[in-house]
Amino acid sequence: MTLQEAIKARHSVRRYTDKPVEKEKMDAIRKAVAEANAASGLNIQIVINEPKAFIASNFLHIEYGSFHGVRNYLVMAGGSGTEVKEKVGYYGEGIVLLMQTLGLNSCWVGLTYREVFGAFKLRPGERVHCVIPFGYGENEGVQHNLRSPAQFIEADAHLHLPDWFLEGINAVVLAPSAVNQQKYAFSIEDGNVVSARTKFSLIGYTAMDLGIAKRHFEIGAGPENFTWKK
Repeated sequence: MTLQEAIKARHSVRRYTDKPVEKEKMDAIRKAVAEANAASGLNIQIVINEPKAFIASNFLHIEYGSFHGVRNYLVMAGGSGTEVKEKVGYYGEGIVLLMQTLGLNSCWVGLTYREVFGAFKLRPGERVHCVIPFGYGENEGVQHNLRSPAQFIEADAHLHLPDWFLEGINAVVLAPSAVNQQKYAFSIEDGNVVSARTKFSLIGYTAMDLGIAKRHFEIGAGPENFTWKK
């Protein structure tokens, strides 16, 4: 499965089987996490065989947010600020899509989990921005209703948009987002310079969502075809 195929196949999955993730797949995930941390300065960590993060009470075993069977997850940790949050989305989605190519399922989770003492370590000044459960899902998830690609484009109506830009936007349409809000827009100037910005949201998570969307845009458009505006 290619990354383009993974974008189309990946949906949020909240219920997981007890099938363990094979060593070779875990090795690939560990390699991707190490590369992401080195490139971004984030502190992404892998937690394996830890079932408590999505159980509200060890006694009642009430599971958060309709999650079931979660034992493996990524902890997306780092410093504070908009730039860090965008990196969490960008680098996290790279790992999410890799896991999809490996036949695994996943889900971005911002609130409905609890931090389990001793499961991971934070450096001074860091916080957990979200977690990403992964493993073999009970199903492949479902596709949310999709918005029109035009909703994500800011351009003059008479401007001819190159095919690679439109392919990037088609990939953005499929980007996961907090409560499916997708509060961002993309524009193009000077032929191949692309800008992306967030829109106002009462929910938040827009910087993280933008990072996810930018990862999708790069894969759909092809990084060789454009540069991001500084």
